[in-house]
Amino acid sequence: MTNTLRVAMAQLNFMVGDIPGNLQRILAAAAEARDQHQADLLLCSELALTGYPPEDLLLRPSLETRVEKALQQLKDELRGITLVLGYPRYQAGRLYNMAGVIHEGELIFEYAKQCLPNFQVFDEKRYFVAGSQSGTFNLKGCRIGLSICEDIWHSGPVGQLKDQGVELILNLNASPFHAGKTGLRQQVLAQRAQECGAPIIYVNQFGGQDELVFDGGSIVVNAQGTPVFTAPHFCESLDCVDLCLESGTLTACQPSSPELSLEAAVYQVLVTGVRDYVEKNRFPGVVLGLSGGIDSAVTAAVAVDALGPERVEVVMMPFRYTASMSIEDAEAQAQLLGVRYQAISIEPLYDSFMQQLAPSFVGRQPDTTEENLQARCRGVLLMALSNKTGALVLTTGNKSEVAVGYSTLYGDMAGGFDVLKDVPKTLVYRLANYRNSLSAAIPQRVIDRPPSAELAPDQKDQDSLPDYDELDRILELYVEQDYSAHAIIAEGFDADVVQRVIRLVDLNEYKRRQAPIGPRITQRGFGRDRRYPITSGWRAGE
Repeated sequence: MTNTLRVAMAQLNFMVGDIPGNLQRILAAAAEARDQHQADLLLCSELALTGYPPEDLLLRPSLETRVEKALQQLKDELRGITLVLGYPRYQAGRLYNMAGVIHEGELIFEYAKQCLPNFQVFDEKRYFVAGSQSGTFNLKGCRIGLSICEDIWHSGPVGQLKDQGVELILNLNASPFHAGKTGLRQQVLAQRAQECGAPIIYVNQFGGQDELVFDGGSIVVNAQGTPVFTAPHFCESLDCVDLCLESGTLTACQPSSPELSLEAAVYQVLVTGVRDYVEKNRFPGVVLGLSGGIDSAVTAAVAVDALGPERVEVVMMPFRYTASMSIEDAEAQAQLLGVRYQAISIEPLYDSFMQQLAPSFVGRQPDTTEENLQARCRGVLLMALSNKTGALVLTTGNKSEVAVGYSTLYGDMAGGFDVLKDVPKTLVYRLANYRNSLSAAIPQRVIDRPPSAELAPDQKDQDSLPDYDELDRILELYVEQDYSAHAIIAEGFDADVVQRVIRLVDLNEYKRRQAPIGPRITQRGFGRDRRYPITSGWRAGE
């Protein structure tokens, strides 16, 4: 169809640093787009060649050589389709976050990202120099402009393209998930399309990279800002859209994917994060402690959905304070999920430690030391199994616990990946109910019973912490929205409770620095997002 420009969107799962592998993914997508979909142009995501974020790999001396070699191979091998992709590139000794257009063996156009994000999880100003100019290229008589990720969140780059008479904007992205992100993207794209009077094709990366998860969900909007197509979330896809060169109208070549509920989206973030961390780091499987509680139950379900039951091992490690229902429920869930299960008592380990420590503990009353020792016995067992089998230890602490330090260093924090690290406790329960709505995975009694660490007789979490509904709301205001203590109290919370929670958050920064990473689902997770000093005289209430 000579009056139509067909654009294919490659929503791919790139691996950071694997330039040869990413190159082959791009070539395969280009061949499929050309041969199976008759596409004129293939649009890939931001920094597709290196994966995103490459972090200090960008400082390696051999980066320039490797990128240039890959670009040359693309020019040598690609024919019959135009390719738009992102990559880092040096020009006059400066490194730019670049998008380039390869057409019939030539690099015909390049654009350097102008708006470099330096907030939340982003620190692009550490590496890149900002571009200053936009431009367009022509394909089949259509004037096309490029923008890269953060550019589309600002009016300036789009205004430049409007002044140049752009008829279509291609936006390359590596936009990680957080709750509510899809709606924000749609609003911004609608506004920019209306400002410049041109349709926008927004392609996003998919996949997990350490604590970041890229959700895909590529979007196409017409010149009026109305969505024309939404690609699926949390999977690779190659989707096409046709632009009528006479009328400027856009038509999707496949139906849009439905919007996901919060619970469905977060659950898929966790599954993607676990799968890609395990696969990309070549672990044969995972092992975790299954306590009969809600956190380990959800973690086990996520692990099975990410990797399959044959790659998941769960271990119940009872002690004298472990309730019989905990043992029963852990075994019942293991059978439900079809995973390998074993029970190893920590009683003899604990008794041996206490015997050796007895001379040092003379005259001192029992306290949290004895509770933490139980957790550390469990951590030693899990790490030993990990060392012997090569399996990755998944920890099970949720964001509420991580925030206030309701966890034990070198105990339940011992491991390589914390699946629920950015998931508040109240959301953990919602995820459990969501997962059970798909198929039976978590015994109902695990969801219904009051949460307990079971490190002391008749212990309940609420003996030491505020009710989780109240705690999670305070934490959201303090951690994610930067409210002061006074501002939180003004929202109607008890002053003593607020001061205690904030003090616990501040005191436990040292623990979080030693905690494993986990998938980010909020706008302010512990890790790349929130970098507070451990040693500090700051007082949040002042």
